[in-house]
Amino acid sequence: MAEEPEVSSSVEEPWRPTNYFNYYTEVEEHFQRARGTSLFMMSTLDWALLEAWKNAGIPLEAVLRGIDLAFEQWRAKKKRGREVNSLTYCTQAVIEEAERMEGGKTGPAAETAAPFSIDELRNHLTEGSARVKASAAAGTGSVPAALDEILANLEENYAKLETLEQHLTALEDKMLALARSAMPDAELARARTELDSQLKPYRGKMTAPQLMMLEKQYLDRWLFERTGLPRLSLFYLR
Repeated sequence: MAEEPEVSSSVEEPWRPTNYFNYYTEVEEHFQRARGTSLFMMSTLDWALLEAWKNAGIPLEAVLRGIDLAFEQWRAKKKRGREVNSLTYCTQAVIEEAERMEGGKTGPAAETAAPFSIDELRNHLTEGSARVKASAAAGTGSVPAALDEILANLEENYAKLETLEQHLTALEDKMLALARSAMPDAELARARTELDSQLKPYRGKMTAPQLMMLEKQYLDRWLFERTGLPRLSLFYLR
């Protein structure tokens, strides 16, 4: 059995600056390091949970600290052969850390520079626009025209990234509504059955609001994957 890598305590280790738009990447890489393998692939349920945390306003630092604390607790009571195979294992520690940080908050977090250039943003939106226009799932709604307008005023939008992110998220919601209405009921029912099966081990460890948010994010992600629609959000710009 391979030796477990040592993971430094998050209490002793100073936190490096993190960026708002690196939320998903930071958490994915941190979870892989804490688990001790870079080959581990997060599941659709894991990504849905991560997106639910982000949408709920849980700070990135709280998620990273919560992951460390969860793994510290796991190592203290580890049973042979048992591994942490899902981000959901860290849920309680992440929520507790977010509450602790909220209680000690003294002011707004410092802003950081965008982790991508304006050219990278242009490429992301241009590719997304092309995929939307080519997709039957997107229907003939106002999304393509809205993306064209964003691209036409890219410098102005680049200077207001959080406002742009809100706009792109709203466009994603429009696409999802169109795609969901066109999806056969049998397909949607199958997705919910898969979700219920994956959530079964964790239902007793989450509150009803947490479960509702997680279910929504899971089904939204499933719909994106099933239809091939692009993620427009800046959190998916790599």
